[in-house]
Amino acid sequence: MNRQLKNILLIFFLLGTISCEKGFEDINRNPFFPTQTDIGPLFNSVVESLKLGWNEQFYLHNETLYGVTQLAALTAETFQNITIGTEEVWSNYYSTLANIRELETRFDEYGGEQEALQNVRAMVKTILAYKTFRVTDFFGDMPFFDAGRGFQDIDLIKPAFDSQEEIYKFLLEDLKWVNDNINTLPFPTTSTGADYVSFAGFDNLFKNDMLKWQKFANSLRLRYALRMVEVDPGFANPIIKEILEGDLPLIEEGEDVGLYPADLDWLNESVHWSFREHKKLRMGSTIWNQLSETDATDGSGIYDPRAYIFFETNNNGEWAAFPQVPDDDTPASGGIPYQIHRDINYSLKGLGNIYSPFNYYLIRDEDYIPELIMTAAEINFIKAEIYLRGLGVAVDEDLAKSEYTLGVVNSMVFWQSIFMNTPIWQNAPQVLTEGQLFAITNHPRINIFSATDKLENIYAQRWLDAFRQPWEAFALWRRTNATPREGDAPEFYRFSYPPSEAENNPDNWSEQVGTMGEDSPRVKVWWMK
Repeated sequence: MNRQLKNILLIFFLLGTISCEKGFEDINRNPFFPTQTDIGPLFNSVVESLKLGWNEQFYLHNETLYGVTQLAALTAETFQNITIGTEEVWSNYYSTLANIRELETRFDEYGGEQEALQNVRAMVKTILAYKTFRVTDFFGDMPFFDAGRGFQDIDLIKPAFDSQEEIYKFLLEDLKWVNDNINTLPFPTTSTGADYVSFAGFDNLFKNDMLKWQKFANSLRLRYALRMVEVDPGFANPIIKEILEGDLPLIEEGEDVGLYPADLDWLNESVHWSFREHKKLRMGSTIWNQLSETDATDGSGIYDPRAYIFFETNNNGEWAAFPQVPDDDTPASGGIPYQIHRDINYSLKGLGNIYSPFNYYLIRDEDYIPELIMTAAEINFIKAEIYLRGLGVAVDEDLAKSEYTLGVVNSMVFWQSIFMNTPIWQNAPQVLTEGQLFAITNHPRINIFSATDKLENIYAQRWLDAFRQPWEAFALWRRTNATPREGDAPEFYRFSYPPSEAENNPDNWSEQVGTMGEDSPRVKVWWMK
């Protein structure tokens, strides 16, 4: 395909993928110096693609993953329209991948010193890794190495599937490159004195703070090395060792990664829509038992303050969990706890709302609550597991306990900051000091020092911290089979490929399904034992 035709196709593609959201749109129009007028907006569209899709939240998170992980209870039959969500995830990923491939091509064709591109390459590699890990963990094997290159070579419009193992190892090596090559100085120059090319003005994630990009890349590397450690310790353990013994920079307290709508001048309407349209989610007995030591409806048994942030009382002002494994005599759930009328009539949740719903303000806010990507607490819990098990490093139970305790406090501090910084939040819980939060870690249900099964505590707290990242809780459950649960675990290990892949890439899809045996949720992803 000649360059002129490729550029024409790319223009039409970008017209369809660059958002009309105000914050991103303003930046897309922002002129910059000549080497950036085209790659800056292109990178901006890549960052914008991190926003969660409306249908993904409705059909994959609310209809499926909250119930599978038991972070909440599904009060009616679901799993009916999953493909609407998988199509959105698939489409978002591959349209963004085409933009990333174009950025990579422009980097390769850059007329100046390649060293000047190290930071922008690092940023693109990090976003590519995050998005690809997330999608491959949903589906398993997927087109990757030749995917997104149809604008460069018409023979690659229908790319072959690649193994999840190959994808994981490639991305982990890419993230190592990021750590080794990113320049965190404020105004870096090459060895000959040329200025580094920069996405400053187009970086809506870390505002061109290269140290934060390095921390994020290393944190991703640690997360996914741990995820694959059971199936290939020979590959994963050296990565863990290098990061922890080398004291490489990682996400720390107060550096939780997410997309903050107000900072982006973006109105996040999708979360509330997904709840008020879905209507079926309530607090389940599994998570209730991790937040309260009794079933007292007045909440007197609550020992974890996150209960007041995640959930609220039913229409009668009572704390009531829906049985995670209901029987034929379980009363039906109903009511209208997520409808917009509560903006002016907060107390009206509907007579049928006899079970505790998600906290209205947690899912109603459109400006200040972030779409989470990674929390500092997650890094603490990852390190706690690593030190307790001796993965890549020597067993150190004291360090494990310390990281776990810091993780619990960091999680509580983060979630407390959510309601403190959300102006619409009414009836907010008591603001606890850091000292009071540390005291909560002495509760018998939380205290790791007296726990019989310390690993169980680590998994439970990491699962709780992922309350608004059900995909991460899903991965943790699949890897460990040890997150809090009632009843038998479902045979749900992945999402089936969206129907469009069978229609648009039939030969490669058919070959992949033949390799798997079947395209169903029963097929385990590569890193599961």
